[in-house]
This record gives sequence, structure tokens and C-alpha cells, in this order.
Amino acid sequence: MENKSFWIDKFNLKNYESLNEDITTEVCVIGGGITGITSAYYLSKKGLDVTILEKDFLASKTTGHTTGKVSVQHGLFYKYLLDNYGVQFTEKYLKANVDALNNVEEIITSNKISCDFEKRDSYIYTCMPQKYKEIEDEVNICKQLGLKASFEKNIELPINIQGAIKTKNQAQFNPIKYLDGLCESINKNGAKIYENSQVTGYKKADGKYEVLVRTKKAEYKVFADKVIVATRYPIFNFPGMFFIKNYQDLEYAICAEVNKDIEDLGMYLSADTPSISYRSVLDESGKRYLFVIGNGNKTGINCDNSNNYQFLEDNLRNTFGDYNILYKWTAEDCISLDKIPYIGKYSRLLKDMYVATGFKKWGLTTSNIAANIITNKILNQSDKYSVIFNSNRLKPIKNKEEMKNMIKDTCNSLIKERFIEKNGKRYCTHLGCELEYNKTTDTWDCPCHGSRFEKNGKLIDGPSQKNLKE
Repeated sequence: MENKSFWIDKFNLKNYESLNEDITTEVCVIGGGITGITSAYYLSKKGLDVTILEKDFLASKTTGHTTGKVSVQHGLFYKYLLDNYGVQFTEKYLKANVDALNNVEEIITSNKISCDFEKRDSYIYTCMPQKYKEIEDEVNICKQLGLKASFEKNIELPINIQGAIKTKNQAQFNPIKYLDGLCESINKNGAKIYENSQVTGYKKADGKYEVLVRTKKAEYKVFADKVIVATRYPIFNFPGMFFIKNYQDLEYAICAEVNKDIEDLGMYLSADTPSISYRSVLDESGKRYLFVIGNGNKTGINCDNSNNYQFLEDNLRNTFGDYNILYKWTAEDCISLDKIPYIGKYSRLLKDMYVATGFKKWGLTTSNIAANIITNKILNQSDKYSVIFNSNRLKPIKNKEEMKNMIKDTCNSLIKERFIEKNGKRYCTHLGCELEYNKTTDTWDCPCHGSRFEKNGKLIDGPSQKNLKE
């Protein structure tokens, strides 16, 4: 089934009505994915009046296309952090993710959420001799930080590896069933959820935010004391300017039936390029399938290849033998230029507006970190992790090459008002960048900021909020 996520097709969240009147709330959450819903969960538990606005349906974007891994091991990342930010910063980053993993488990247990939560060992492996030392270094650093990690020469997959880092007691779950349980708790706490309610802008008046909302029937306003923008890629360009601090990455995913026993399969991620990820998954009948995800690149780049799934299928065949593909879909993630998520105030110029973005493909743990940081900020409570995810940081960008490309693309798009089709080309309705046609997915993809559109011009993913102009 092409371009259809296993999670979204197999499991259903409760449907919610669209906004149908002007309302007033203490906290308006824009975005009905795991970050927005988790934030609403914590805030409504504290007795705040919370409203969630989702443009489409809950979990329809990143959350409904995720691998469903909850892990503190985010690739070979801790050496990068140590080299660039020092020991104290790296220790805090790890501790924040450890807390998030524990928080997710606690939420599941205390709310009795049935979401196929399973403890699994996580493996980051390489087949390349030149990466052997990188794995070894990562293991040593993780041990120094107190993480129970080990170097492995062999793994359960029939792959000739050079080495792997093994991290015990990580987890995987069903994100749709998890959010269904969260939403049930949110409803009990009195929070309101609206689907098919697109936020088109905001105004600030009389100390409140006037959030502008469009539905299929009419336009309404939500008056809020505080606003959380939890839309993966922030939808307001100014004053946050996140469009020059983030880019998006597109990966390809397969769900397949295989003949091998994968009941106790760990969670695997290759450190090589292109990367590939494996995990097992349960359907509603208890049958176990295999997820194969990877072969990603920056959205809108290298779109000429019409068979991006072939790499995944070749590896699937070589590793697991015969298979039957049930689903194929794409997953898009937002990545900050320095690889650290932005969590906190939307801008120094905007009081009481908050943001969470740039999760670098690890949103199931980072979303919990973000929800706790933002909740603490709204409640005026101290938070020990907000300093490392400072959303208004002005430190030099580590990824200088990508920063240069972003500035170039953004300047070109801002200078050239190109929003109409010319000579067969299409231009993004976000900031006017020229789109690339992705032959695999039959979509128009933006190489600047990652907006994606169907062949007919209908918007799939933001930051753009408009369809392509005809």
C-alpha cells in the first residue's frame, strides 16, 4: 500500500469535531501530534484550561509516520556533543532523555494505556571498517556518562558487521494507541481538542493572543493567554526565524511480512550512509511484522531517483529472505543546524508563546522533554534541562555548510516573488523556493524548508500553509 502509514491505516484515534465558535482558553496548543498532546496532558493535569488545534486529524503527520522507538541512543551522537559542547552539556542531554524514557513508561503505567510498549535493546552498528573506531569511541563515552552500553562484535541479524554499540532497556510502542490513551486522559482533565481546524495566524491584543482559525465552514478566533507551537516545523516565520535554523529530512519506510522469527528482535540502526533501521511491530491481531526505514536525504534533494525503496528492499531480502510488503510510506523530520532541538520561547520578542522543533528524528523521547520544559515555563517553575535546548540561542552554528545553503536558498526565495508556475516549474507557497519533483512519491518537494505538495498541488506538509497556486 503506497504512501500509507501502517500506524494510520491499522489503528484509529477517536475523531474530534472542528472548531465551531470563538472560544477563550488559558493555553492554546497548535498541533495535534505527540508534542502538543503530551504538553496538553501535563498542563491539564495541573488544572489549566487547554485547547488543542489540529489542521488535519490527530497524529496525521510525523507522529503517525514514526518508527515508534523510544530511545536515549540517538545514533553516534554523544561524541559529537562532547566534542562540541563539553561534558556537563552532554551529561544533561543524556539525563534529559533518560528521564523522558522513564516518563513515557510512567504515563503508560499510571494511565493503563495499552500501546504495545515493549522493552528492547537498541543497537547502532556499522559494516564499514573506517567506522569501527567511531563505534568504539561512542561506547567509551557512553560508559563515562553512566549509560549502560557495550561494544558488540556480533548481532542477531545475519549481517557481517565491524562493530555495534548496544544499549539495554530501550523501548518501542504503538504511537497511535499511546496518543489515544493520552487523549482520553486529556478529555477527563477538561481539555478541548479540535481537528480540521487550521491556524492561519495570530494577533496580540489586550495581553492575549488572538489565534486565527479556519475550518471548512468558517473562520473563528481562539483567545489565549499562552500559545504552544507544536507543529514539527514552526508555522510562523517571524519573529522566530526558524526557517534559517532548521531543515527537513525525508526517509522511506516499509512494513513487511517475513518468514523469520522476529518476536524478540532488538531495535537496529545503521551508522552507515545510507542508513537503515529495523524493528518488529504488532498489528491489532497480535501478528508481528517488520519495519525497515531509511535511505533518507534532505527533502527536495536528489529527487530524480524513481525507486528510493529499492535500497530498503535489497537489504530486507539479504537480511530476512523472502518477504511480502504490506505498506510503504515516507517520514519527514525537522533537524536544527546544530543538531540540538529548539525548545522554549518562540522568540525573545513574544512573551508567552512557546515552541518545540528540530527533534532530529527522535521525537518520541524529545517530545516528552519538550512537554516538560514548556509546562515548567508556563507554570513559572525551574527546569534543569531548558538551558541546553534554549530556543533563542545565538551560538555559532556547527553545521556551517548547511547554514550557508539555508541562507542562500532563503535569500533567493525572499528576493524573488515567484509563486506561479513558469516554464513547467513550481514554486513553494512558503517563501517561494523552486520545488523539485519527487518521482518516488509523485510529490513536489521544497529543498529549502521541506514543504511537500501532492502532484495536483495540494499541501501535504509544512511549513507552508497553502496549496500551490494554479
